[in-house]
Amino acid sequence: MAAPSFDDRDGFIWFDGKLVDWRAAGIHVLTHGLHYGSCVFEGERVYNGKVFKLREHSQRLLDSARILGFEVPFSVEQIDQATLDTIKANNIVDGYVRPVAWRGSEMMGVAAQSSRIRVAIATWSWPSYWSPEARMRGIRLNMSEWKRPHPETAPTNAKAAGLYMICTMSKHKAEGDGYEDSLMLDWRGQVAEATGANIFFVYGNELHTPLPDCFLNGITRQTVIDLARARGIKVVERAIMPEEMINAAECFLTGTAAEVTPVREIGTYTFTPGEITRQLIADYDALVRS
Repeated sequence: MAAPSFDDRDGFIWFDGKLVDWRAAGIHVLTHGLHYGSCVFEGERVYNGKVFKLREHSQRLLDSARILGFEVPFSVEQIDQATLDTIKANNIVDGYVRPVAWRGSEMMGVAAQSSRIRVAIATWSWPSYWSPEARMRGIRLNMSEWKRPHPETAPTNAKAAGLYMICTMSKHKAEGDGYEDSLMLDWRGQVAEATGANIFFVYGNELHTPLPDCFLNGITRQTVIDLARARGIKVVERAIMPEEMINAAECFLTGTAAEVTPVREIGTYTFTPGEITRQLIADYDALVRS
């Protein structure tokens, strides 16, 4: 049976300062955020009723909005509390949270300084993707035709909706060709990230990951780096060319949705999920449920 559409569910969404019925949380078709991409968002996970790194996510939402030139009309503390209220109203134990802020429909055109800034928070149940056995098999990625843009051509350090258009296109192509995801290079031809997750490689006993200079330095990425260093694993952040993947023994993705997901194949390159990946999965799972 197919899951219900996201516009037709029971529950509550926090919308501009109050909880409203899920089906009543609508916007006008001439909303600026829909037409011109003036929209930022977050993705958060709830484990045992607690949001992992809630403050960091709420702060990034506000920071992303400022990069796009608007102010979220609520403080980080108010966004934190609204998130907790929304989770409680929907009785979420293990789930996903989507805060979003965008320019409204008061002005229609490229310039929209007088548009009202709208804010909403939705949450829904989302148990773990994988069994331990299924996770360790690893996923397959193709190589995307699209590249992460130069930071002088797009607000690459904001979690902005418009930046995900090429991610959707890349992931649709990958799934159509029988893969689970797609690896994106940057404008220089260097390894960047997957469509919604950062990427790591194991070389010897070291963990290598691309420098986040044109894509998000993910909150899960930062967490996994800290976990690796706590284990005494050397972490190297550097430019990685795609041909270097031939020498990597292990590979995994990190993200709010992905958590720590092993990769067994990227195009013609293959990897064997191993001990470092397994250890970091265990450490991350223990941390988010602590």
